[in-house]
Amino acid sequence: MSETLKTICFAGGALVLAIAAALLQPERRTPSILSDQGEVFYPDFKDPDMVKSIEVVDYDESTATARPFKIEQQKGRWVIPSHYNYPVEVGDRLASVAAGLMNLKKDQVRSDSVEDHARYGVIDPLDTKSPSLQGRGKRVTLRDADNRVVADFILGKPVEGKAGYRYVRVPGRKRVYAVKTDADPSAQFADWASSAILRIPTSSIRRVSILSYTIDERAGGLTNLDNVVLTHDGGEWKLAGGGAVIGNAVRSMAAALEGLRIVDVRPKPPSLARSLREGALEMSLETVMSLRQRGFLVTPNGRILASEGEMLVETSNGLLYALRFGDVAAGGAGAEKAVASEGRYLLATVTWDAARAAKYGDSSGAGERLARESNARFADWYYVISNADFQRLRLRKKDLAATP
Repeated sequence: MSETLKTICFAGGALVLAIAAALLQPERRTPSILSDQGEVFYPDFKDPDMVKSIEVVDYDESTATARPFKIEQQKGRWVIPSHYNYPVEVGDRLASVAAGLMNLKKDQVRSDSVEDHARYGVIDPLDTKSPSLQGRGKRVTLRDADNRVVADFILGKPVEGKAGYRYVRVPGRKRVYAVKTDADPSAQFADWASSAILRIPTSSIRRVSILSYTIDERAGGLTNLDNVVLTHDGGEWKLAGGGAVIGNAVRSMAAALEGLRIVDVRPKPPSLARSLREGALEMSLETVMSLRQRGFLVTPNGRILASEGEMLVETSNGLLYALRFGDVAAGGAGAEKAVASEGRYLLATVTWDAARAAKYGDSSGAGERLARESNARFADWYYVISNADFQRLRLRKKDLAATP
């Protein structure tokens, strides 16, 4: 046999052995289920400023209902459309949501089976075809100025044994991933609205009057009057007429004044909002009916009475906050119906007086500007506060007087 023929035979044999080895050895190719592991979900989402709307859909298993919540940028400001376009300052909260979802990676593939979606808690809360009432996740959708989707996720249960990981699925796809993320945007109005409405520093409070009464519309007067007057000087609280006070109750009240949060809002009629902003109540039928529907009664001389009493707070810069507590806010806007049903209407106004400021040693006049800013913020809205905060503010003598 010639050398050339031998070489050809050897080469052919080597090729056969190579093919056989390839057929017999274990599969070295990446399984299809792992084909995208480690990739970024939305590689084009690199700038949090791209986000112009955030929609969060949570699911309430107790009522088997999806609770959608949305905030969006309109004409340069962020508003909550479901709550009458109430304006909000998203600030750090938006940055936190964007940072938690931007450049999110498909860390570990866990399943390609629809049957596992309930187990991992990633059933779309908006899915009307799925019969399961359990195992639904939280859907978070971010869009840009042209309403294009920037990112869209269903956030499921935390991953067992892996701190900081949770199960994630992209809507419309079967695959489930274990993803490292701390993103958990809220679908609650109270978490996005301003965290402090009154913004009354405890150190600035000088006098608090809490008036409780019953409105007797037939007789045109007030009954069951209870007036608690507290003074605050040098860090010490005192009860008018003498006597010590229960410190915890007063400190809780002061903390509520400084950090009072709202759980819902209702818009006031434009005419009422305008007159409150200008400091002169307009006695129109629309104004009277709007107030009455929420537990506020206007007397013939223009005084506003409240079904659950009122609270007057004087501060060192000459401000007088009038807080009136109305009826229970039955029902609510958007996703807050259950929360607002336990809330109470709050009507807030504020005035400034130079003589009052001078009495407390403030001649700067800064309170006048603050009064205008606060009234501009209060004027358009009836606030709804939680029942817990209402109880912290509406104290009676029996709540305050310390036993000897």
